[in-house]
Amino acid sequence: MELIVCKTYEEVSQVSAKVVAEVMKAKPNAVLGLATGSTPEGMYAELVKMNKAGEIDFSDITTVNLDEYYPISPENDQSYRYFMNKNLFDHVNIDKSRTNVPNGAAPDGEAEAKRYEAFVRSLGGADIQVLGIGRNGHIAFNEPDEELVPETHVTGLTEDTIDANARFFASAADVPTKALTMGMGTILSAKKIIIIATGAGKHAALSQLLKGTVTTKCPASFLNLHNNVVVVCDEAAYNG
Repeated sequence: MELIVCKTYEEVSQVSAKVVAEVMKAKPNAVLGLATGSTPEGMYAELVKMNKAGEIDFSDITTVNLDEYYPISPENDQSYRYFMNKNLFDHVNIDKSRTNVPNGAAPDGEAEAKRYEAFVRSLGGADIQVLGIGRNGHIAFNEPDEELVPETHVTGLTEDTIDANARFFASAADVPTKALTMGMGTILSAKKIIIIATGAGKHAALSQLLKGTVTTKCPASFLNLHNNVVVVCDEAAYNG
């Protein structure tokens, strides 16, 4: 596991974008595993800049996102599909038909989870998977639990997650209570993983990851089972 500690969020964003760009340059038709949330926004902005400057090319890239609320319309401005369009896809030369987010509007969530899992596996997994980390160590919507589901699945959102996301909706009652999410096995099928952590609030979870042990009480700790992980964090997340 490679650890890169940066001074600022801007530096975290630049370093993370560089790691993703290296994969794209080495393999122009790479499969990028992408994440949503405030943490990777800066990285996406850097990738847009690099694309506009002609440093990287998205024309042959395929993307797979970690997760999506369920049920939710792709047009809803709180959906992860909307987030990805707004923060990356609308600003680079990518073929939108090759950008993949679990379908939050699917009539059958379990069937959609199976379809998405099979699709990601058919690609051979992501060439690089971008991850954030929750305060409690959750990865995508894989929350701390007695057991973790390895494959893409429908999961209920915890009260903490609903509360944390309520600020983005008109009220907590409008937050979807479920999500479609890659499982830890799906995530670990990526050839390379980059996990980004910023802010003192992520210190406890990051410390648990860096400890090197594995526990379902901190899903992020499962990254210790992978042989090619880059951790990019700021000093606040590293030092607490």
